[in-house]
Amino acid sequence: MVETNDEWIVSRTGIRTRHFAAENEYTSHLCVGAAKSLVEENNITIDDVDFVIVATVTPDQTMPSVSSQVQDKLGLAHAGAIDISAACAGFAYGIILAQGLITAGTHRKVLVFGAETLTKFTNYEDRTSCILFGDGAGCVLVEAAPKGNILAAVTGSNGDGGKDLYLSNMRKQINGQDVITDNKIHQNGRAVFKWAVTTVAEQMQVLSERSGLPLEKIDWFIPHSANMRIIEALCNQSGFPIEKTLESISIYGNTSSASIPLALHRGLREGKVKKGDRIMMIGFGGGLVYAGVVVEWQ
Repeated sequence: MVETNDEWIVSRTGIRTRHFAAENEYTSHLCVGAAKSLVEENNITIDDVDFVIVATVTPDQTMPSVSSQVQDKLGLAHAGAIDISAACAGFAYGIILAQGLITAGTHRKVLVFGAETLTKFTNYEDRTSCILFGDGAGCVLVEAAPKGNILAAVTGSNGDGGKDLYLSNMRKQINGQDVITDNKIHQNGRAVFKWAVTTVAEQMQVLSERSGLPLEKIDWFIPHSANMRIIEALCNQSGFPIEKTLESISIYGNTSSASIPLALHRGLREGKVKKGDRIMMIGFGGGLVYAGVVVEWQ
């Protein structure tokens, strides 16, 4: 489709494979598949889930929400449902919102999804972006417990950078700057790279302080898998060992809000993540927005 090859892609992004949803397969379908995997792999039931959060920027439709479709397909008759649009930070935002619902005492079991079908919104004439994006979904169950294991959280936004990473829609301007309206993803990779490395390295320190855990006490770091070069730069700048960093970019590509749960699942499947491990997760992307949490895995 464009002038490129495997060596060029791998050397610049670290991506070796990506996955594409079928033509008639959408974000809600991937969420249902992720939920079924959650149940089967952990031998649990989700029949009593009372809220569903789906983080996505590629919904089947704007209305009805993906979460309401997932609620119906999973047979969660009395569950509330909401979509959140925070791009690559969406999954971390979802965990923070789930914690709030549970802490408020209004809900007890929340399914949090990060899911995307980005390939349906990719411009395959743009070599700088079409090599990046893939489809996928992951989910976790957040539930009430006597001792909380979400140890710290951080959120933030730099709306001025919205023009540097966007999925075009109706409006022809972002912050007064003309943008393309072709319903495709567009990004200024150089600007996003610089912002991401500086911002995430700073927020790693904030999360460390808020959790009371120095970075050397963090067992695993899971940043959004945007590009392997960004992950390497983050580790270099923060001093966090790349050997203790989990990624999904190499086998799934950039899956936006799905990238962190996919990396977490990969770590579990490979026997790396174990009960009691302290995990720092930070998402960053379109908005520009970021969100991070430190959790003790249960």
